[in-house]
Amino acid sequence: MVYDLIIIGSGPAGVAAAIYSARQKLNLLVISKDMGGQIGKKTVDIENYPGFDKISGPDLIKIFEEQLKTNKVEIIFEKVLEIDKKDNKFTVSTELGEKYESLAVIVATGADPRPLEAEGEKEFIGKGVSYCALCDGPIFKDKTVAVVGGGNSGFETALFLSNYVKKIYILEFGKVPKADQENQKLIEKNGKTEVITNAKVLKIQGDKFVKSLTYQDLISKEEKKIDVEGIFVEVGNVPATAFVKSLVDFSERDEIISDLETFATKTPGLFAAGDCNKGKYKQIVTATGEGATAALAAYDYLLKNKK
Repeated sequence: MVYDLIIIGSGPAGVAAAIYSARQKLNLLVISKDMGGQIGKKTVDIENYPGFDKISGPDLIKIFEEQLKTNKVEIIFEKVLEIDKKDNKFTVSTELGEKYESLAVIVATGADPRPLEAEGEKEFIGKGVSYCALCDGPIFKDKTVAVVGGGNSGFETALFLSNYVKKIYILEFGKVPKADQENQKLIEKNGKTEVITNAKVLKIQGDKFVKSLTYQDLISKEEKKIDVEGIFVEVGNVPATAFVKSLVDFSERDEIISDLETFATKTPGLFAAGDCNKGKYKQIVTATGEGATAALAAYDYLLKNKK
């Protein structure tokens, strides 16, 4: 079978693209390694998404799933390894050895957590080092932990962890935290968190599990050690775009470069939306907007080129 459109990814951008494409009655397939993308793993409470005063990532994903079911969207859970185009037709290959064909593709794969690249980080993944507070936070009940990263994600992670742990250190590389003032005020109120700025994490130590973290004070150049039993990494994300290869142009941060009006890439029929795309602002609401726009543009492309 040759689909009209394959959407890769089922985060906010992919789901929005699928809903809009289904309403246009396209023969559609969604391929994704999981449901919900980053909001299923990292986002605790969402307070800036229209229609909700506050909603958790998992609860929003449930709504996404119901919308896909209502619109009768076909979805399979596999990791995509490669996309090729030949004779105006795309072939999407997955890690299970399957190949799916379509006339157009929307890449909405988001991004993966960026590692610290600190000594001991890889060694202690799953042994105290985590990239998902929602997944692992309850394990650290009554323990002392560190959150590396002073942006909104780091502060929101610390707020979530404060429900379980006894003490939290937030380590920020810069001179001041980058989190919104509202998040900073909430952290001040909880009374469990100490914010350390000008901190570069050097190494993570322990035996079977994490026991300490060493950082360098970038002002004094002194190395300092804090005793922690868990470390949550929140230093940004890396676009999940390697599988697209030569079909698109990349930014210096490996984001896909696309047209700002249609999100079309340099390859006709191939579109990109959400956090995998080049753009300054990475928000759930902007990802859904890009997904909807890419779907409408893909529909226009198919009308002009479908034989």
